[in-house]
Amino acid sequence: MALYCPRPATGALLGGRCGGRGGNGGIVVASTARATPPPAKMEEGRLDRPRWSGETPLSRLVGALISFKPLYSVMKLASRQVIISTAEKSNIPWRDMAREILESDVHKEFERIRDPSVVYPDLNYVIHSSPVEEIIIFSDYLNPFHAYDDGNLSWLAAAEAEAATMSIAKRAIPEASTVEEANKIVRGNWLTAIEQHHLKYSGNCEINDILDVGCSVGVSTRFLAERFPSAKATGLDLSPYFVAVAEYKEKKIKRKNPIRWVHANGEATGLPSKSFDLVTLAYVCHECPARAIIGLVEEAFRLLRPGGTIALTDNSPKSKVLQELSPVLFTLLKSTEPFLDEYYLLDLEETMREAAHKLIDNNMNREPDFLEHLTAKNELNEKEARPKKD
Repeated sequence: MALYCPRPATGALLGGRCGGRGGNGGIVVASTARATPPPAKMEEGRLDRPRWSGETPLSRLVGALISFKPLYSVMKLASRQVIISTAEKSNIPWRDMAREILESDVHKEFERIRDPSVVYPDLNYVIHSSPVEEIIIFSDYLNPFHAYDDGNLSWLAAAEAEAATMSIAKRAIPEASTVEEANKIVRGNWLTAIEQHHLKYSGNCEINDILDVGCSVGVSTRFLAERFPSAKATGLDLSPYFVAVAEYKEKKIKRKNPIRWVHANGEATGLPSKSFDLVTLAYVCHECPARAIIGLVEEAFRLLRPGGTIALTDNSPKSKVLQELSPVLFTLLKSTEPFLDEYYLLDLEETMREAAHKLIDNNMNREPDFLEHLTAKNELNEKEARPKKD
């Protein structure tokens, strides 16, 4: 997550399979729908992405600085201090929230929910490349990430995740009077976009089963469960520590349909095909290399039922705020987000189209809409379209 952006503009990519009652089945792939709350809409910068990202000279310079281990250690410490101090200035009890988790019996949930057969992917990435030199960092899911030495596979990262999420929401909506209000605005806009898209393109299919991929400690999953209380929600994450914290928190909540938590790789979930009406990835893609994002999207389409919706929301490289970050802030940001360059260079809309083409033919037709949807006829049998339940 872009923890240092004062107002991280977010966007949502919505897509899905058409084919509700009487439908012939199809795929809808949508372009960016801004998830910023009115009237505080995202202000776009002059560029497609920040100058400090991608393969620009400035980006390569920052990458070279980060690759210098003594300097990286200082950056990592500075990044952590910035994260915590920013949260506490917003009245987020960062240390108290973390202490509550670390001193609890959450370890019991870990032993129950961890799948020892899960294989963590190698995530090698190039941070500087030229005709005469290439610097490659050999990283994997167990290495430093987000200023944590053990990355996402640690109790400290899991214990502090919700406080970090709250801090990001407050930075995104500074006019909100409380952190809770800011979080509801950010998530509320995302959920409203999902509802509107699904209502228009689902063919009257209900949302009965939800999968939240990369759920972390379950913040986004709980918002989904609250917005769609009749649905059965599943939160899935590659970190058993995060999923254990999510389960620990969920046990304190009484709801008709308790959330199910799964420890698995979002690129190969092992879940049955066409088993969900809504698949979401909230603030996941910017933390992944391009090949992993492609894998996540392809798996999401595999899991989607006819009439279902795929929703991606994340920070936008076109954000004026991101493009105008100071050198200190964008250097700190890149030091804790190793795949940010790949994310900004990847065309997510095209990635969704290509994933859809694995399921449908190439006969794509434009359809006017404020989301500028792109529709395509699917080869799905008409019998696959699920009627709305009475």
